[in-house]
Amino acid sequence: MSANVLLTSSYDFTLPQELIATHPASPRDSAKLLVYNRNRDEITHSLFSNLEEFIPQNCAIIFNDTKVIKARLFGKKESGAKIELLINKALNAYDVNVYIRGKMKIGTKIFFGEESKDFDMNLVAEVKELHEDGSRIVNFYSSTPSSQAPAWELKEKLRFEEILPIIDKIGHVPLPPYIQREDNKEDESEYQSVFALKEGAVAAPTASLHFTQEQHKRVCSKFSHAFLTLHVGSGTFKPVECEIITNHPMHSEYYDISNEAKELLDSDMPILSVGTTSTRTIEFYTRNKALQKGEANIFLHPNNKPLRVNHLLTNFHLPKSTLLMLVASFVGLEKAQELYKIAIENRYRFYSYGDAMLIL
Repeated sequence: MSANVLLTSSYDFTLPQELIATHPASPRDSAKLLVYNRNRDEITHSLFSNLEEFIPQNCAIIFNDTKVIKARLFGKKESGAKIELLINKALNAYDVNVYIRGKMKIGTKIFFGEESKDFDMNLVAEVKELHEDGSRIVNFYSSTPSSQAPAWELKEKLRFEEILPIIDKIGHVPLPPYIQREDNKEDESEYQSVFALKEGAVAAPTASLHFTQEQHKRVCSKFSHAFLTLHVGSGTFKPVECEIITNHPMHSEYYDISNEAKELLDSDMPILSVGTTSTRTIEFYTRNKALQKGEANIFLHPNNKPLRVNHLLTNFHLPKSTLLMLVASFVGLEKAQELYKIAIENRYRFYSYGDAMLIL
């Protein structure tokens, strides 16, 4: 591969289909762990259950406590045509950025849950704006069936937090597209970290998925730690399509840094960031310290290296993705290429339900 750190093609690689993990490791901490020590330029192959053996003793660990919502909804238009809608993120109390398959126009209404006898599950999305990137802005309403089905009568406009318990009943786990299967009951718990708390993500912070309750308690008892929240958006899966990576329009995601996390980040303790999501939040905050919450859109790559995060726990990511470029910001492009080649040779499982890598 090319060694030009700004060429998108430098971050491409061929992954055998069978190395794409379609189901999680069971138990969670039985996943493989590739440990790369930068000071010694040394690779160790281990298991995630052995993570504590490798974490430097004076380290503070930062976790992302976001919780994945059932963001994938199946409904139909007034014509009866079936529609799939994927929630991306809330822009404010009422406006929600979504992706909808098929042609849409402003004013289109999409109906969810009309087969249900549970009134609370009756929901309508109305398209308010169409964006060039393919996303749509919708408002959600409660509704009641009229005497002339399938038309529904709009009632109260719903705040984003009011739709969450409704979509928890009628929605589906938004598994990444590369998993290529429908979600099931297992995914409702497995595509969620054991410390998930604050609802809002449409993709899991995948490095966190390896922790069992027991291991997480063990790690937290041994190391200083704190939580922040970054609600992961669907843009995390979007490949870089322009030739030069710095021309890529980086997506933004809502974050909120707890006072405990702020205290650790403002200290001089070395930081182990659990996942690319925590890393993006920490590095955005480091560059904008007046902002303890807001929208983070930082793009880390070899020409924009981390300033605060010392160590990274992460999964193995998609070719040409900003996440792979983030890994390269820690180790350099050539080393990232080498580590991924070694991972493939050693049959590591890739992507959201795949194995993990610890960069020290």
